[in-house]
Amino acid sequence: TGVSNLQEEKFNMIAGRQKIVKANGAEPDELEAQVAQELLNLEMSANELKADLHDLYISAARELEVGGGRKAIVIFVPFRQLKDFHKIQSRLVRELEKKFSGRHVVIVAQRTILPKTANRSALQKGPRPRSRTLTHVHEQILEDIVYPTEIVGKRTRHKVDGSKTLKVYLDPKDQVNVETKLDTFTCVYNSLTHKDVAFEFPVENP
Repeated sequence: TGVSNLQEEKFNMIAGRQKIVKANGAEPDELEAQVAQELLNLEMSANELKADLHDLYISAARELEVGGGRKAIVIFVPFRQLKDFHKIQSRLVRELEKKFSGRHVVIVAQRTILPKTANRSALQKGPRPRSRTLTHVHEQILEDIVYPTEIVGKRTRHKVDGSKTLKVYLDPKDQVNVETKLDTFTCVYNSLTHKDVAFEFPVENP
């Protein structure tokens, strides 16, 4: 029985690797292999996720310190699969957070930023597509981090020392669900963009 269990474990590990495809064929680290394995486990055990998860895979995963001794896991997914992940995101995140002992899980699409001076081939003449500019990519990362909650407003606050903080107002109808994740959202956005952000819910005047 010990041998068959080992074989089954080995088979599952190999199968789990199908749920992660890293750039340039790089090997996944321990956390990435763990996330990929949990995705495979959910695909095999959760009937309502099985069909949707079948063709999905991740491209990377990172663990971040988010303050108060808490950690979060940021899962990067191929940009072209983001909409498919969004279809099951609420349920998927809930299941993964259970598996990872209550660590917050955030799903973000892997995007490429083209620098202004990017060498463009003959086929790519003309201005950079807006979807590849730094500003647009950072806007999209913001939306990914808070999904499925909608952003209802933004304001840039200029400090005396010349630094800027982006104030982002989230849809109050989701306040109960995401209030405990605001610090996580802030840390993830700062880690990915090196920009300061503060998330709030708009206060309605009586």
